[in-house]
Amino acid sequence: MDRPKLYTQSLTPVRCINTRLYLHIFWLAQYLNVPFTLPVYTTIIMSSSIANENPEKAEPPHPQHTMVETEESLRGLGVSESHRLDYNYPTIGHNSDPVFPEEYTIETNTGLVLQKTLEQVKSHGSTSTTQHGTSADEHSADLEKGGNGPTEFVTFTINDPEHPHNWSRVYRWYITMVASALVVCVAFGSSIVTGGLGLIEDQYNVSLEVAILTCSIMVCGFAVGPLLWSPLSEIIGRRPVYIISLFLYTVFNIPCALSPNIGGLLVCRFLCGVFSSSGLSLAGGTIADIWSIEERGMAIAYFAAAPYCGPVLGPIVTGWINVGSGRLDLFFWVNLAFSGAIMVLIGLVPETYAPVILKRRAARLRKESGNPNIITEMEKTKPSFREIARTSLIRPITMIMTEPVLDLMCMYIVLIYSMLYAFFFAYPVIFGDLYGYNDGQIGLMFIPILIGAAFALAVTPAIENRFRQTCAVRSPTPEDRLLGALIGAPFIPIAFFLLGATSFKHIIWVGPASSGIAFGFGMVLCYYAVNNYIIDSYQKYAASALAAKVFLRSGGGAAFPLFTTQMYDRLGLQWASWLLAFIGLAMVLIPYVFWMFGAKLRAKLTRE
Repeated sequence: MDRPKLYTQSLTPVRCINTRLYLHIFWLAQYLNVPFTLPVYTTIIMSSSIANENPEKAEPPHPQHTMVETEESLRGLGVSESHRLDYNYPTIGHNSDPVFPEEYTIETNTGLVLQKTLEQVKSHGSTSTTQHGTSADEHSADLEKGGNGPTEFVTFTINDPEHPHNWSRVYRWYITMVASALVVCVAFGSSIVTGGLGLIEDQYNVSLEVAILTCSIMVCGFAVGPLLWSPLSEIIGRRPVYIISLFLYTVFNIPCALSPNIGGLLVCRFLCGVFSSSGLSLAGGTIADIWSIEERGMAIAYFAAAPYCGPVLGPIVTGWINVGSGRLDLFFWVNLAFSGAIMVLIGLVPETYAPVILKRRAARLRKESGNPNIITEMEKTKPSFREIARTSLIRPITMIMTEPVLDLMCMYIVLIYSMLYAFFFAYPVIFGDLYGYNDGQIGLMFIPILIGAAFALAVTPAIENRFRQTCAVRSPTPEDRLLGALIGAPFIPIAFFLLGATSFKHIIWVGPASSGIAFGFGMVLCYYAVNNYIIDSYQKYAASALAAKVFLRSGGGAAFPLFTTQMYDRLGLQWASWLLAFIGLAMVLIPYVFWMFGAKLRAKLTRE
């Protein structure tokens, strides 16, 4: 059975409350010592014994019931059947992904909405003027028939302090930075081995290809892990999943450091990828939890830089560890310390997932009022872990096979991510073989990529301001999110053309190193724009669409390193870079085509 459709709202003044209800609420507010002004923005628990002043004649107590919203009050709050952006997007099926739970962020005066009322709003539409009975009337009628009372869905109240959107802006930015730092930590762990591939070859007596596999195998884990962590987070929340997975990731750095053979190292690296992937799959959802759609763009920009800047830090740090000590195990001890510190920071962040917050509130209200019918919509549907896991596994794969729009955008992200990992194995050939640099000096050549990423973040506020101006004039479309990609896309092939043209011994190292600035700039802007485009195009299915993106992106990132070194050896420094440049040049057309014809393409290619 399909889940009942949930609703969003815009805040409007609450209509006047009749005198009798006002007096009851005023008396109760005084009794509870609660500040009372109109309109009432707090949830008031109404006891059935309040009206009975004579305790001797009091009837046996019934379960307490809370004030709930009527259809009229919902419409007074501006609650409607559709999301403000929904009509810009094609309809895709009938169920939605709760990982981006905008539908759970409705705010009401009382914090409770009858399931029946929601169904009436849905069936009557926005033109309905039918008024319905109060909460007490409906409860009494139901109890007289011998029922247990109607089902009441828990919502956030107006200006609810437990609603993540109402937390202070500083605190929300703190959570955003912690989530981004988590992604940096995970991505850093994937590339730490690139600063000492020679150490792996010598210590385990293996070929360069097998040494490179220690990087690729962890990136493969990034593709597998979300299949476990995403459904689990929908049941127990994001915070427990973060803590459990990060603890396991931190612990498994120990056998990586102490592994006596290459087989053990590869297995542990794969498990590290599986455990740490919770950061890649859930951090975007955490940011969506605490920022509204209109505010989310800038936070997504910082998050977009994290999975690309993190890998760049790996060879910078471990390259100098290799030069200074020549110890491979120190790579993993440093990674253990980094992940442990992030685990502590994550442990200090509260739960942000709205359905889980409301689930805990519902349990508290059931205990306080004795009313077993106070639940959340998630509890009403009661999806099992198996059902959620099946959806999390099958839906992304189905979307990959049936959504050309998603495939093209994911292909573009895969290309950029793969090219980033290609840098990790092209630079040792260029700066190691051509310029004779050691691993520490080669690591420093990645700093220009970070500089380019910083330039991209500096440009992002202007792009976000342009988007807000568009929102003020008209309702935005997903194509409005592509401005960053239009700016950044040409810089990807420019970077590789520059890298190939300057990879000569008589040209100073600044030439090939400066290509990283262009790549970092284009990389972050493109990822930021495409990520927003996917989220806005598949709002109800954003989690599955992003899971498909992570799966494909991780596959590309794992595959490219396995042949990058051989490609540079056989094609030469110039033509290997130029081959990547021509591929990037062909892919530049994707964001421009979607910017001009995206609405038509989505209408024709998106599966109903």
